[in-house]
Amino acid sequence: MTKHSHDLSHAGHDGHDHAGHDHVPAPAPAPAPASARPATAPRIDVSCCGGGCSSTAPQAGTKAAATPAGEAHGDHGHASEGDHDGHDHGALPGWGRLAAALVAATGAELLHLLGPDTTPWRVTGMGVAAAAILLAGLGIYRSGLRSLMRGQLGISALMAVAVTGAFLIGQWPEAAMVMALYALAERIEDRAVGRARDAIGALLALSPDQADVRGRDGQWRTVPAADVAVDSTVRIRPGGRVPLDGVVTTGRSAVDESSVTGESLAVDKAPGDPVYAGTLNAQSELEFRVTAAAGQTTLDRIIRAVEQAQGARAPTQRFVDRFAAVYTPAVFAMAVAVAIGAPLLFGWTWLDAIYRALVLLVIACPCALVLATPVTVVSGLAAGARRGILIKGGNWLELARGVRAVAFDKTGTVTAGRPVLVGRESFGSDGAQDVAAALAGRSDHPVSKAIAAGLGTPAGIPEVEDFTALPGRGVQARIAGATWLLGNRRLAQEKGLWTDAVEAAAAAHEAQGRSVTLLADGQAVRALFAVADTLRPQSAQAVADLRALGIVPVMLTGDHAAAAQAAAREAGIDEVQAGLLPEQKLSAIAALQQKHGMTAMAGDGINDAPALAKADIGFAMGGAGTDVAMETADVVIMNDDLRRVAETVRLSRRTHAVLMQNIVLALGIKAVFFGLALAGHATMWMAVFADMGASLLVVANGLRMLRSESLSKK
Repeated sequence: MTKHSHDLSHAGHDGHDHAGHDHVPAPAPAPAPASARPATAPRIDVSCCGGGCSSTAPQAGTKAAATPAGEAHGDHGHASEGDHDGHDHGALPGWGRLAAALVAATGAELLHLLGPDTTPWRVTGMGVAAAAILLAGLGIYRSGLRSLMRGQLGISALMAVAVTGAFLIGQWPEAAMVMALYALAERIEDRAVGRARDAIGALLALSPDQADVRGRDGQWRTVPAADVAVDSTVRIRPGGRVPLDGVVTTGRSAVDESSVTGESLAVDKAPGDPVYAGTLNAQSELEFRVTAAAGQTTLDRIIRAVEQAQGARAPTQRFVDRFAAVYTPAVFAMAVAVAIGAPLLFGWTWLDAIYRALVLLVIACPCALVLATPVTVVSGLAAGARRGILIKGGNWLELARGVRAVAFDKTGTVTAGRPVLVGRESFGSDGAQDVAAALAGRSDHPVSKAIAAGLGTPAGIPEVEDFTALPGRGVQARIAGATWLLGNRRLAQEKGLWTDAVEAAAAAHEAQGRSVTLLADGQAVRALFAVADTLRPQSAQAVADLRALGIVPVMLTGDHAAAAQAAAREAGIDEVQAGLLPEQKLSAIAALQQKHGMTAMAGDGINDAPALAKADIGFAMGGAGTDVAMETADVVIMNDDLRRVAETVRLSRRTHAVLMQNIVLALGIKAVFFGLALAGHATMWMAVFADMGASLLVVANGLRMLRSESLSKK
């Protein structure tokens, strides 16, 4: 599989030929500043039919965003391209005109059934029918004529031809009712499709337009969030949303980050902790330093990624687009053959043959078929985003179902990536803990920091004198007139303090992948402290979930073998490859692909980026991960919960199942009514119900993906 270069701001397009013509989407513009974004404006473009029909949300900040409902779509946003003919939702009448059209169509039917067969009554009935057609279908006629002039045979063109033909051969009551029902079904469908679009738009349109910023004079001022510079200090009150990304400088609170990470529980925040734009401050006032300007926040990057995700079409969607491009002209040719050939070959009357041909045209609309994939895919992307799973395109959403092995990095992925004190032993010195805490608190080394955090503040804070760092070994200082050392095995051995008892204690911890630090005075080792990078709380469950799906978990890490084996054993991973350089991880991924088939990679660091690119699907940790890893990956897990990997696979499998259901529904209903039409048992009413009923069925089925239960274990 050819890998593209991805990032959160621009997911790659597939570049395939759609609907018989080259369709190269233009790059999505950067999102408008927060101050310019209407709170309710959908920011996601949902193309629902490829070469058939579409429902396009205007981009925020553009002229279209202010267009009244029902007219915003124009000619589907594609008229300027001249590439698509479809359900011109922008040309559909409002609900008032639809009601009037339905009343007029019903009146035409009653005049035809109850009125005498005289010229005045027929003329009156035809006039009422024509009024119904114009009220419901004037915009559809215009769109259909434009399509015919471009040589395209979408639903607008087919409906214009079918209704006009039915009217001319004397079936004017049916022509009126068909157009009114079609317009009504289109309007209902448009609202249903909009749910998939708005599910993401409503989820992500969260950034407040204003921010409270502290000026140089120390005064607080409310300014547009788009005008706030990086490194500015911003205040966020309880119950307010965070306007920009930043790092807390003052205050403690709990922040609801579900809109960005999918984490359902509020996260405690203190000085030094990150906050994200669009999240909700639940408790106390916070001040934070801005780290990303408007347009560059985590939320903005998610928005751009989801917008671009629709450019990478799923394999099923590309197939359906190509199929529909051939299917519609083929059925149009069949209808012409029935209209002309049936009277000559089978003795049908010309009016009967033309009527059956017109019914075939209405049935022929491929809308249900081409709606089957994009609504489902966009709903799946939205369902994933709600759970903190940012999937960069429908392609990856559908491919994830085929994953057979997942390779995990260790540090920062399976483990938390932060050393903590996990064990301690004393060798006969009661005051050793306070001394160790005093020494460790003076050092900047990560292991010393972990020891200091684990031991806490010493009870009777010893006075530390002559503190000296010993590079590569540890630290040394005088406390209460005695010299103390806090360091590694090498330091203890150099001082002649290493004994069999110390060796046995250290070996027991090192066998578990722990880093051992020793506290000693001039005579002996007085205490031992074991530090380790602990497993993430969800890692073991994540591995178990993958095994339940028939997926093989593997660990690929640059860490030493003992630490890797210990972490893998605790997580439930059997296959471990340790001590790997980045280029060796590439070879390991290739070997896994050869052995198991489609292989995913989950990582967080710069050194994981090559393996993420090499894997069939790359998962990056969005919380602890580096920008390079997130740019390279195809899926970003915003809350670093590894269980989301298995959820992505389950979501992919469910999405594919719904896609197959929709395709079978669309083609099955078409096939039944095709047979009825050719046998003369299908009317134009039935044709409209067959077409639009199938469309509404596949839309409703696809929208089931929006429910959170779609990610539950199956």
